[in-house]
Amino acid sequence: MTDKVMFVFPGQGTQSIGMGADLMRDFPAAKAVFDEVDEALHRKLSQLIFNGSADELLLTQNAQPAIMAVSMAVLRVLESEGVQVTGAVAGHSLGEYSALCAANALTLGQTATLLQARGLAMSKACEAHKGGMLALLGATIDQANELAKASGCYVCNDNAPGQVVVGGTMENIDRAKEIATKMNIRRAVPLAVAGAFHSPLMQSAADEMAPVLAKTKFTTPKVPVYFNVTAEADADPTHYADLLTRQIAAPVRWRELIQNTGATRFIECGPGEVLSGLIRRILPDAEVLHAGTSDEVASFLK
Repeated sequence: MTDKVMFVFPGQGTQSIGMGADLMRDFPAAKAVFDEVDEALHRKLSQLIFNGSADELLLTQNAQPAIMAVSMAVLRVLESEGVQVTGAVAGHSLGEYSALCAANALTLGQTATLLQARGLAMSKACEAHKGGMLALLGATIDQANELAKASGCYVCNDNAPGQVVVGGTMENIDRAKEIATKMNIRRAVPLAVAGAFHSPLMQSAADEMAPVLAKTKFTTPKVPVYFNVTAEADADPTHYADLLTRQIAAPVRWRELIQNTGATRFIECGPGEVLSGLIRRILPDAEVLHAGTSDEVASFLK
């Protein structure tokens, strides 16, 4: 596993208007990605990404395929310049779909269509089951589990040492904030999200996506894919529909996943540098690179 490379792909919250526009302008490979996503979705998602309203891009059914499109645009540009996906891949939440696309287990069109459907299903679940999320900064996973049990919340994201996210109803989130203070957790920060993602409050979205994913044709990936639900690699495409269905209402085990890879070099493809920061906290000695803009891609290729 020495010098193993891992390509990683970000999740929701990294979106911004204008992301990817420089890639579209500078690289034909990136333009091809945005054109293919627009065609698959039968709408001009690229125009929303480049010139639309921030509020509209924030909608889950838009943000999820949009972030994936930028991530894949970056990757396709790197591939067009001779960089190959080797080692392994993983993504955080929706980024798991980007990872499957990068590993050729899904086509780009399939990935865009699935993420639009996933976003719509999650939006409906958020409306039906009002909730929120709370980042516990400085907390261990054991403290987060204790707090979740005491407050009626759920652990949603085990992101890195000292960064665990819990979710639940707004009443339970308020209770969790009070308990966090009593537990001397350094900070408890409410997140600007529409619901309690990766918790049982999203089960209706998982139920809605289950038949969609069950009829999706996944192919054998060209590199190992690590999954949020198990924190392990799985090379059997017949397992993917179940893993992706369960992921919607189950915790993202990102800290364990990264620790389990044995990788020493990570390349984050897509908007923002959230995963790069988390990986540096999980594995301080790892080499972590990020590419999300034309300038960053050019720097990476030097």
